[in-house]
Amino acid sequence: MDREQWRPFLKRWSEEWVAAHDPENDEPLDEAVLRDGWLGFAPAAREEIAAAEARLGVPLPPSLREFLAVSNGWRNAGTSVYRLAGTAELGWLRDMDDSGWIDSFGAAFDEGLDEGCEGAVTPLLRRALQVSLDGDMAVMFLDPDDVDSDGEWAGYWLASWAASAPSRSASFYDLMYAQYKTFHYVERPAGQTQDQWDAKVEQARLDALDGELDGPLAVLEAAEEFGRDRARLLRFQMLAMLGDWRTLSDVVLFLHDREGLLHDPLFAAELLPLLFAEDRLSRSGHGLFTLDWLMENAVEDAGLLVADYQARLRDPRFRLSYGNPEFDSEVHRIAGGPPEDAWPALRDAIRLWRPLTDDHIAPVVLFADPALAEIITEEHGREILSMRRGRQ
Repeated sequence: MDREQWRPFLKRWSEEWVAAHDPENDEPLDEAVLRDGWLGFAPAAREEIAAAEARLGVPLPPSLREFLAVSNGWRNAGTSVYRLAGTAELGWLRDMDDSGWIDSFGAAFDEGLDEGCEGAVTPLLRRALQVSLDGDMAVMFLDPDDVDSDGEWAGYWLASWAASAPSRSASFYDLMYAQYKTFHYVERPAGQTQDQWDAKVEQARLDALDGELDGPLAVLEAAEEFGRDRARLLRFQMLAMLGDWRTLSDVVLFLHDREGLLHDPLFAAELLPLLFAEDRLSRSGHGLFTLDWLMENAVEDAGLLVADYQARLRDPRFRLSYGNPEFDSEVHRIAGGPPEDAWPALRDAIRLWRPLTDDHIAPVVLFADPALAEIITEEHGREILSMRRGRQ
């Protein structure tokens, strides 16, 4: 990552940060940031970078050196680090450890590891170069002993409140990009980045309906890391068809616009029946956790939707709806027929399936029926996803 690549990336980050700023709820922005639209500072001179390397006794990794040549420090690296060091402020964490990272957090994560074990946190912290100055009990640092073929040092982010070991990135640039993703996930700023991801998500949706699998999954996972709710909902449906139900609760609990989801026809038709089957699907043995949480914490409409569905379940005439009439009728016929014929018939019936909304890419409600759920193994789910579906 050279300075000509750093500059547009950091400029976009700055503009999006200013655009996302809420004057009523956020700390005031620095006057220079508002004036210049720039979270950084003036570039470091070559002599300043050389002086920092001489003081530290090592050449800095390329992406950090090039970053400093664009901005000698940085404000607001993500949402939990408020200031990055410039050339005069870089230092070894062991010498700058005012927060007790080594003694408190290294020991906590090292517990149970053999002395000298690869991955032990205390030795890592003792040799680390600290690149952040101020944060919400969070720190960013680089490891001079973990160097790749390009001379890049592995980077880490650690927060006391995260209850997890340091999160590794391949380089200083990758560490910064991870913080940029976190900023987008939390703040969801409007602008070019959001527009680009939304376009990628739409293309992934179309590709998924055309029977592509790995490509759309990769795009949707990346878009989800940038806080795109639609990507989370679409990816859940693909993973569910492959037998991974861990993301069911994520869709309901962690979408930014949970109220919007509850009013989406897809929720009542497909997700709500799955929430009633969550314990069976996840084999967790912990009960209907997501449904319970939704009833206790979500908007009032959630209770109305759940109560209505519970009332329909108690009706002796109740039967699940599997979607559009042609597909629904065929699935009910299959469910009432010989078990040995069920999978071939269900596979053929997919040609009749139509999406309920533009966010619908797979008939996941099928899993709400225990018998059909047994039929759709991971292999069969992959076959369904590989079919061109939802077309007239």
